[in-house]
Amino acid sequence: MPLSRLNEEQYLAATSSSEQNLIIASAGTGKTSTIVGRIAYLLNKGIKPAEILLLTFTNKSAAEMVQRVADFFGKEVASKIDAGTFHAVSYRWLKKDDKRVVLKQQRELKTLFRSVYEKRSFGHIGAEISPYGGNYLYDVYSFYQNTELNSNFEEWVENKYPEHELFAMIYADIVDEFEALKKEYGFVNFNDLLLNFRSMCKTRELGYKEVLIDEYQDTNALQGTLIDAINPPSLFCVGDYDQSIYAFNGADISIIGTFSTKFPDAKVHTLTKNYRSTVPILSLATKVIEHNERIYPKKLEVTRTYDAHPPRLLAYDELFDQYHDIAYKINNTQTPKEEIAVIFRNNSSADGIEVGLRELGITCKRKGGTSFFDSREVKAVLDFYTLLVNESDMMSFIHLFEFVRGIGSAMAKEIFIALKTLGHGSIFYGLYAPDESIKNPFEKRKLNQQLGLFDDFLELGSVGKFAKLGFEDKFMRNPILKHPKLTKDSATFLHDFYLLFRDLKGIKQPRIIVTKITSSAIYKYIGEILSSKRAMLKDGTVDEKQKADSLSKIARKMVLLEELSKPYSEHERFLNAMILGSSDLTQGEGVNLLSVHASKGLEYKEVYIVDLMDGRFPNRKLMQRGGSLDEERRLFYVAVTRAKDILYLAYAKYDKIKKINFLPSQFLYEAGLVPKDEAYRAMVLKEEEKEE
Repeated sequence: MPLSRLNEEQYLAATSSSEQNLIIASAGTGKTSTIVGRIAYLLNKGIKPAEILLLTFTNKSAAEMVQRVADFFGKEVASKIDAGTFHAVSYRWLKKDDKRVVLKQQRELKTLFRSVYEKRSFGHIGAEISPYGGNYLYDVYSFYQNTELNSNFEEWVENKYPEHELFAMIYADIVDEFEALKKEYGFVNFNDLLLNFRSMCKTRELGYKEVLIDEYQDTNALQGTLIDAINPPSLFCVGDYDQSIYAFNGADISIIGTFSTKFPDAKVHTLTKNYRSTVPILSLATKVIEHNERIYPKKLEVTRTYDAHPPRLLAYDELFDQYHDIAYKINNTQTPKEEIAVIFRNNSSADGIEVGLRELGITCKRKGGTSFFDSREVKAVLDFYTLLVNESDMMSFIHLFEFVRGIGSAMAKEIFIALKTLGHGSIFYGLYAPDESIKNPFEKRKLNQQLGLFDDFLELGSVGKFAKLGFEDKFMRNPILKHPKLTKDSATFLHDFYLLFRDLKGIKQPRIIVTKITSSAIYKYIGEILSSKRAMLKDGTVDEKQKADSLSKIARKMVLLEELSKPYSEHERFLNAMILGSSDLTQGEGVNLLSVHASKGLEYKEVYIVDLMDGRFPNRKLMQRGGSLDEERRLFYVAVTRAKDILYLAYAKYDKIKKINFLPSQFLYEAGLVPKDEAYRAMVLKEEEKEE
C-alpha cells in the first residue's frame, strides 16, 4: 500500500486528522508519494473517490498521481478522482452547465484583443509617454485578472501605473469591448475558466470532502479565492516557499506564508529527508537560499551518504568559450545524454549552448521554446479545422487571415463580420450564397474621441481590379470584394479559402480533412510565407537552402499531424485532443536545454547551470521590472536542486561581441565558490541602498 512506503514524516502528514494541513515539501523530499499516500488514507477511511479533488499545476502531474493510486486501488477507483489543473477542473465543471463554452488559447485571444486595440487612436491625448502596445496591454490585463480582487481595471491601472493614467479610460474601454466580443462568441480564456468556476462554486455544493493542492506556493490571488469559494471541509496543501518562482505570472508567496494565520488550527508538516541530491549539492543550495527570509523553519537531511562529487565552478575568460567548453564536456562525459540538463536563466544563453552541441553532432531538446502544437504551421491547420466545426469561431478566421500581407487583425475581423452579415449569421452562407441586396456589409463604428475611436473607413472599392485573377464568376459577385483595402494577394487568399471549404464539405474522417487542408493551395501559400520568413537574412534576402529546409520541416510536421488524426472518427474529439491535450506533450531526444522555470519538478544526473554572471543571473533587468533578489535566489535554488549527482556552475568574464565585462553572480559569492572581494561588497551595498 502507498502508506507502507512512506517515511515517518510523510506518514504523519498523509494520515493527519487535522482539517487543514500544510506540508512543506522541499526539493526531492517525496511530495508526490505523500500526496498519493494521503489519497490512499482518504479512500481507506471510506471517502468516495469522486469526493476527492486533486489540483495540480500540470496535467502530467495529475495523471502520474492518479496512475499511482490506480496501481493499488484499480483503474476504476482512481479514474473517479477529480484530478487536473485548476483550469482543466474548471473547464469540466463549466462544460457540464454550458456545452457552448469555447476555450481559446492566450495567443488566439491576443489576436482578438489586438483587433479591438488597433481601432483606437491615442494621438489626441498628447502624453509624454507612449501607450502600451496591444500585446503588452493584454498581458497587463491578464495579470490584473490573476492578482486584483477589488478595483476595476481603470482604477487599477491608475494606481499601479500612474504614468499611464491618461490612457486608463481607453485601456478600460478596449477591455470592455474585448469582453463583450468574447461573450458574444462564447469564448473563454484560462482566466475566465477560474472566474466563472469561482462564481459557480458560490452558488453550488460540489460535494468534495477534501481538496489536495500540489505546488501550493505557486497559487495566485485568483486561484486562492477559487479555493476559498470551493470551501471544502478538509484541505491538504503541499508546497515549498523556496521554490516559489512564478511571481511574474501572479503567484503570491504570501498565500503559503500566511496559511497558519488564515487557519489557526492548521497543522504544518515539514518533510526534511531529501532523496534526490548528494550532500555537497544540497549544502550549496541551502547555503544560498538561507539568505532569504525563512517563512517556516526547516532543515534538510540528505539520505544519500556515499562519497559524492562536489559542485564544480567553471570560470571562462569569454562568453562563447563557456558554451563551447560545456559542449565539449558533455561530449566526453560518461553520463547518458538524456540524463544531462543545461539550465539557463535567459533564452539567449540556450542559443549559444545549442550551437556548441550541434557543432559536435550532439542531439538536444529545448524545453520552453516552441512546441509542436504551438508552431504556426500546426496552429494554422487546426484553425481551418476549427472553422469547419464551428464557423462562428472568429478567432480562427482572424488568425488565418493575418498571414496575408496588408491584413491585420482589425481588417480580418471586419471581413469576418461582413461575411456573417451577408450570410445572416453564417460566414459560409456569406461566402457561397451572400445576400446581394446588402450593398455595404461592413460595420460602421461609433465615433468617440475621448475613447480613441475614429472613423477611418473609406468608400467601397471596385472589384474590377481582380478581373484578371481567374476567380470563379460566382465568387466575383460577392460584395466582400468591395472592401477598399483588399489587395490582389488578400483577394486570392479569400478565393483559395472559398475553394478549400467547398472541398471539405461533408467529409467525416479527421485524417482526410487534415490531408485536404495541408495539400490545398491556401496552405501551400501559408507554408511559403512561414518558410520565407524563417529563411530571411539580415539584408532582407531569402536563403533558398534554409527556405527549402524549413518547407521540409513543415511537411514532416504535417505527416505527424495526419498520423495523430488517424485514431479519431469525430471532429470534436480530434480537435479537443489537439488543443486541450497538447500542452504537456514534448518532443526530441538527447541533452535537455531548460529554462529554470521549465526545469521545475524535473531531476537529472548531471546538471550545468550557465551564465552565472551578475546581471544575467540574477537578472537585474527583470528585478527592476517588479522582480526581486529573493525571487532570483529561489530560481537559483530550483536550478541547483535539479542535480542528483554532478553539478557544474559556469560563468564568463567577458562578452567580446557586446564588449561587456562581467562580475560573477552574487549567488556564487554566497555559495562560497568565489571569494567575497571588493566587487562583491560594492554589489551588496548597491542592493541595500535600493531597498532603502
